[in-house]
Amino acid sequence: MRTTINIDDTLLAEAKQVAARTGRSLATVVEDALRESLQRRNRPGVRTIELPRFGEGGLQPGVDMDDSAALLELMEHDDPEPGDATD
Repeated sequence: MRTTINIDDTLLAEAKQVAARTGRSLATVVEDALRESLQRRNRPGVRTIELPRFGEGGLQPGVDMDDSAALLELMEHDDPEPGDATD
C-alpha cells in the first residue's frame, strides 16, 4: 500500500543511511522499524512496578504519576520556602 507520511529530517537521513549500509530499500527499513516498535509495545509480560504506598487513600487528588513535570511542580509548591518556620 502506498501512503504519505511526514518524518523528521534527521530520522529520515538516519533511515536512509541504514538502508544504504544494509542494502535494503528505505521502505523495508521503515517497515521493519515500525513492526519492531509495535511488537515491543504489544509484548506480553511487560513488567509493571508497584510503588510502595504509605498511609491511606493512595495518591493525593490531582497527582498524575505519568506527568513528571506536574509532579515536580507539585513537589516544589509543597516545599516550605527557605527561612519559613515549620512545626
